[in-house]
Amino acid sequence: RKSDTVARLGGDEFVVMLQHLGTEVETAARKAQVVAEKVLARMVEPFDLGGSQHFSTTSIGVTPFGGAHTGAAEVSDLLTQADLAMYQAKGMGRNTVAFFDPEMQAAISASASMSADLRAALHAHGQIGVHYQPQFDLAQRVVGAEALARWQHPERGSVSPSEFIPIAEDTGLILPLGTWVMEESCRQLAAWGENPDTALLSISVNVSVRQFRHPEFVDLVMGVLARHGVQPHLLKLELTGSLLADRMEITLAKMGKLKQLGVTLSLDDFGTGYSSLAYLKLLPIDQLKIDKAFVADVLSDPSDAAIAHAIIGLAHSVGLTVIAEGVENEAQRHWLAERGCDLFQGFLLAQPMPVDEVNAFLKTHTAQRALQLA
Repeated sequence: RKSDTVARLGGDEFVVMLQHLGTEVETAARKAQVVAEKVLARMVEPFDLGGSQHFSTTSIGVTPFGGAHTGAAEVSDLLTQADLAMYQAKGMGRNTVAFFDPEMQAAISASASMSADLRAALHAHGQIGVHYQPQFDLAQRVVGAEALARWQHPERGSVSPSEFIPIAEDTGLILPLGTWVMEESCRQLAAWGENPDTALLSISVNVSVRQFRHPEFVDLVMGVLARHGVQPHLLKLELTGSLLADRMEITLAKMGKLKQLGVTLSLDDFGTGYSSLAYLKLLPIDQLKIDKAFVADVLSDPSDAAIAHAIIGLAHSVGLTVIAEGVENEAQRHWLAERGCDLFQGFLLAQPMPVDEVNAFLKTHTAQRALQLA
């Protein structure tokens, strides 16, 4: 990246300085590990020297700097720590990475262990599942649900998505995981389609940047829809605003193809990250999703209230619907409804549930509404 620095100290020793890796130990460790593994992968490739093919191995030592994790005050101390970690990597058999900081090393070891377990879980039966959180309209009718991956580890128990999703992103496991969630969601849409009471329900599926950037993503979506015989508009793909950071022409072309298929597109976490008003007139989307961080404080923070109100007005002005996530109390729902928010999702209305529970919830909810109308 432009923010990184590479220097040759002398001989066969090089230093790479990575900046802006985050303030959390686990986050910084994962990102440093990703870069180190890329270097290892490139350096292990054969090279030509004097007409003969040669190979080399690389050992990498990592030490943190900056903020609360700085273990040394001087640059010389940092280089010494990195050097010690590099020799530890050599002692581990070379062509590997070692961390000087014990906390970071523990985080990497835990991450590697969880990565291996997640890879195994994707091939096992029953560990990875999908929960569905219902979404409601202004009349409090269920109009759809968001599909959320859940992992029940045989030893760790329930693993939070905040733990395993970042690891899946870093290791590339997000591709098979995302495909599996989409398959399960379309299978559920097909099942709901057989019942008149649920035939019009949609399912929202989160799509990571890595998934979306895959060259065969559109073909994958087409294949899943065809296999399950699902009406494309009932599948809603929630795209993250970070897609807008670069390669806009590719993003727009791929979104255009998905729209041609009839798939519904929602821009998730609008108002954070790379979201921009200028993009709204370019993106072929159907919906904006107000980030739960804004919803949480609409009653107490004038800035968040103003942003949420502006998002609703802006979306409606360009013909988009708006859904608010993280609605946890009636006061929040009422505030959003008064300002024209179309759809609502949150613990106030329903929590994420396994498919059996969500089906029972839908049945009870439909019966209660019929009773009220009668």
